[in-house]
Amino acid sequence: MTTAFFDALVAATAHARQEFLAIPAIRRGLNGDILLDTYRAFLTQAYFHVKHTVPLLMACGSALPERLEWLRVAIGEYIEEEMGHQEWILNDIAATGGDAEAVRNGIPGVATEVMVAYAYDTVHRNNPVGFFGMVFVLEGTSIHLASDAALAIQKNLNLHGKAFSYLQSHGALDQKHMAVFGELMNRLDAESDRQAVIHRAGVFYKLYGDIFRNLPLD
Repeated sequence: MTTAFFDALVAATAHARQEFLAIPAIRRGLNGDILLDTYRAFLTQAYFHVKHTVPLLMACGSALPERLEWLRVAIGEYIEEEMGHQEWILNDIAATGGDAEAVRNGIPGVATEVMVAYAYDTVHRNNPVGFFGMVFVLEGTSIHLASDAALAIQKNLNLHGKAFSYLQSHGALDQKHMAVFGELMNRLDAESDRQAVIHRAGVFYKLYGDIFRNLPLD
């Protein structure tokens, strides 16, 4: 590739990203046009995949080959920043009047379970570098959606700001993460690693999108 790989990744996944952004729950969320039950359902499914972030990063780091030691070091730093974020989500659920402990002890929706399972499968059975396709999708979308959606939903549902710590924090935090992510991806020099990231990013746009497609809207 003659261009920086991160730019190539963005270009290669543009269609999948547009399909993701066209999902009704996302479009309505950006306008604040969702029910309280929809927001709680979103937080519930977010809890069930976010709690796997650190275990997945650990698994990915341990599976990387020695030639990618620099990437393993970066994963170690990333893990420190991701610790405990699932607890923020439970706090948000409680702030909406929901039962956070029921969520903690519950089970994820099928779409969420499939996405998490595919992430582990990517790390353990395929090229672990492909896991960064998931990072690209989840953090890239939150940069553009999280803060705007939080403000719109808060205004529409008249909820306290304490109910949006997960969305508000990730809108800003993931901007920092994505800048670092771009630098890391541009250091990948093996075409097999690059193609693994591109392919998995396309799949994760579909799998993450399925979580939103299954949220109750009415």
